Amino acid sequence: MHQPNDPEGWDHWSRAMSNTARFLRKDATFVPEVRSPTVRRRELGALLRKLRTEKGLTVEQAADRLMISMSKLSRMETGHGVAAARDIRDLCALYGVTDQAERDHMMKLAAEGRRQAWWQSYDLGYATYVGLEAEAVTISAFQSSVVHGLLHTADYARAGHRGAMPLLSPDQIELQIEAKLTRQRILTRDEPARFSVVLDEAALHRLVGGRQVMAAQLAKVLEVAALPNVTVQVLPYDVGAHPATESNFTILELPGPTPGVVFVEGLIGSTYLERDDDLIRYQMIFRKLESIALSPQGSRDFIRKFKRDYETA
Repeated sequence: MHQPNDPEGWDHWSRAMSNTARFLRKDATFVPEVRSPTVRRRELGALLRKLRTEKGLTVEQAADRLMISMSKLSRMETGHGVAAARDIRDLCALYGVTDQAERDHMMKLAAEGRRQAWWQSYDLGYATYVGLEAEAVTISAFQSSVVHGLLHTADYARAGHRGAMPLLSPDQIELQIEAKLTRQRILTRDEPARFSVVLDEAALHRLVGGRQVMAAQLAKVLEVAALPNVTVQVLPYDVGAHPATESNFTILELPGPTPGVVFVEGLIGSTYLERDDDLIRYQMIFRKLESIALSPQGSRDFIRKFKRDYETA
């Protein structure tokens, strides 16, 4: 196999793994390894929140002294807002940050948080998630009805989009798929993310795109599952009720000191859970799912059976 960090190798790998990646733009065959601006903003925000609480100030008090709105300060602390150099200077003065190295570090985080990332040109509805995923050290996910996006082929993803509401235009769908295939590179980069996913058996039964598409999709799941940093397990029907029966979620553990986050998907929208208690609870649930699912080897055998059935039916 080509080295995934070589531009030509990545182009070959993405096309082979996606099965139908004919639509990839020439300027999208290689994505430089960059520090995620989303993660930089979250790291800066956590630091600003820590400095404010250590100073004994509420958001309202700090915002009043800085003569800015509470919403602006709150957005900077949560990583949803962009901090300018002037903001950092004013915040350092308010919080009494005199160490030049610490001030320089905060300035650097703010500057990196303002940079453009590759995914921002795709106008994704889940851009925040992609920004966090891009720098995740560990990704732990449960999918109750479909295959996880990091495992998708282009044809499977396309069929999923065609069944969604509202329906996107063909060009929009192709751009969404292109972005998804680019995301998958985090599993094969020089220092790849550790990816563990538990798929409900329903994801293997659901005929997305037809039998040929499903056979190719399961072939890709098996191929990715063979990577040393990837673990795929199947939760069979006969397990019965379990802690995540009505949920899809992904736990993203980020490089320190950036706090981890849980991404919970739903029809009415997606939620980001950031409290330590939520992270611990979902980690416990995921460990439970791993313990009752088929073993990685048993899961691969189970998936192969479905793949053969789709190929021969």
